[in-house]
Amino acid sequence: MAFPLRSRAFGCSLIFLSLIFSSLSTFSLALTNVEASFIVHRQLLSLKENDDLPDDYESKVDVKETFPNPRLKKAYIALQAWKKATYSDPDKTMGNWEGPNVCQYKGVFCEKALDDPNITVVAGVDLNHADIAGYLPVELGLLTDLALLHINSNRFCGIIPKSFSKLKLLFEIDFSNNRFVGPFPEVLLSLKKLRFLDLRFNNFEGELPAELFNMKLDALFLNDNRFKGAIPETLGNSTVSVVVFSNNNFIGCIPSSVGRMMGTLNEINFKKNGLGGCVPPEIGNLKNVTVFDVSYNSFVGALPQSLVSLGSVVELDISHNKLTGSVPEELCKLPGLQEFEFSYNYFKGESKVCNPEFRKDAKFDDKGNCLPHRPEQRSSKECFVAMTNQVDCTRDRHCGGGGKGGHPKKENDPHDQSPIDQTRASPTPENDPYEQSPVEASRPPPPPPLVPSPSPQVHSPPPPPVQSPQPPAYSPPPFIQSPPPLIHSPPPPVQSPPPPVHSPPPPVHSPPPPIYSPPPPVHSPPPPVYSPPPPPVHSPPPPVYSPPPPPPVWSPPPPSPSPSPPPPLYSPPPPPPSPSPSPVEDIILPPNLGFHYSSPPPPMVPGY
Repeated sequence: MAFPLRSRAFGCSLIFLSLIFSSLSTFSLALTNVEASFIVHRQLLSLKENDDLPDDYESKVDVKETFPNPRLKKAYIALQAWKKATYSDPDKTMGNWEGPNVCQYKGVFCEKALDDPNITVVAGVDLNHADIAGYLPVELGLLTDLALLHINSNRFCGIIPKSFSKLKLLFEIDFSNNRFVGPFPEVLLSLKKLRFLDLRFNNFEGELPAELFNMKLDALFLNDNRFKGAIPETLGNSTVSVVVFSNNNFIGCIPSSVGRMMGTLNEINFKKNGLGGCVPPEIGNLKNVTVFDVSYNSFVGALPQSLVSLGSVVELDISHNKLTGSVPEELCKLPGLQEFEFSYNYFKGESKVCNPEFRKDAKFDDKGNCLPHRPEQRSSKECFVAMTNQVDCTRDRHCGGGGKGGHPKKENDPHDQSPIDQTRASPTPENDPYEQSPVEASRPPPPPPLVPSPSPQVHSPPPPPVQSPQPPAYSPPPFIQSPPPLIHSPPPPVQSPPPPVHSPPPPVHSPPPPIYSPPPPVHSPPPPVYSPPPPPVHSPPPPVYSPPPPPPVWSPPPPSPSPSPPPPLYSPPPPPPSPSPSPVEDIILPPNLGFHYSSPPPPMVPGY
């Protein structure tokens, strides 16, 4: 959006001072992680039922001031709520937001109502580059005459409230370069008058709704967010003249319906995503396109011959893909082509007119390919692999390119100029291993406390108490009624030693069980707790080849069984049972509110 020109300076010193002032005005005070979380928390606490406003909300607000008409009263309530939702206003932009004369508020513009020229209403709010930190309150839904809302290059956090569905006259929305989160704000889909939508440089995420491209938009900026998934096939229904998808996580193919945008489309940008497959030949229908960019993706195969029909193209960038074949000569001869980037692919041929040394009147770049007799090309090994795995795009579009969760490495590109430094990585929540929503992080329930089951009365010598890993059931299995042979594997986990033993063990003739199988069903009780012990046997113990107690799952096998059982022992009583450990108290952590990341600097280009 154009800004009024400053008065001309009358001396070098005055020019120098104005430059210093201009640089200071673009300085942004970054929010800390704690501050961002605090702002999001405040918004959550302020949300009304269903995140919306009741129809008669303004009548319940006690306002002592008088206003020329009820609509200005509603605007006063909305703007005062917005001021209270502000955490930081370093330039005092909202400093004069006091009193009933809302048309005098800085950044607020009033006009005659469209449906009644006899009354004045708030028609626009422009807070661009104000560096305000805060959130959007639901009371903004009271600005029902609002046609323009520009708040780019601030530090607004949180979500877009559902009350925006009441702003039926909104024509332009610019939310760019803030810190909004959550899925695509579907409340905006209900705004039938909307023509300009700018969401770039935020942290919106998830898939795009198919209904987005059924809106009658003229410009759509989605770049530098965290959107993912396939671009909907409804893309061809869009009426936009410019659409930007770059620097997201989109996958799959470019929808073939893109060819239906020929009547309105001038610029389209898919740069730095995870898109793949073949370049759709329907691109050739876009005869009015001046900018076409699919760089830094995973497109494969040969370029479609239909691209030579892009008669209006000025900037064409297909670099950093996996394209093969030759660069069409007719493409390089397009009359308006000023920049053609086809570097870092696997092209093996180009005509003389595509050679950067031949085209002095335009900027061509062919390095990083497989072109013979050209400098800075790929190695012969790389080219051989590419040539033996070429893709035939005449049979299949190969839309599996890109893959879920994976996309090509995004290399540094000095030509990639954007309002904000492109090296800013997508912010990720800190200390959140479960990757929950930025608004409220949840943790899995704690494991149940260890409750030791009482050991049944058995007639076998007690094994020595040991500390061994707990089995999944969190209770020790009952002990086998046989004397433990001399083994080197850990005995089963115990919480307390069993009572003293006063009788010989029962005869057991089963061979040792295999290493990773359960004990034999006949002579060992199953793991369920509280199972009664088998009746004692009072016959003298015959030769026994007793198995070891059931070892933990991953313990080594026991040694060979001993040839004879040890004589009955009358060991002294063990120490008194130790009390079972008390359940570990679950520590409730506070919710992790908001993404933890630094605020981006404002764009360095004027307007939007």
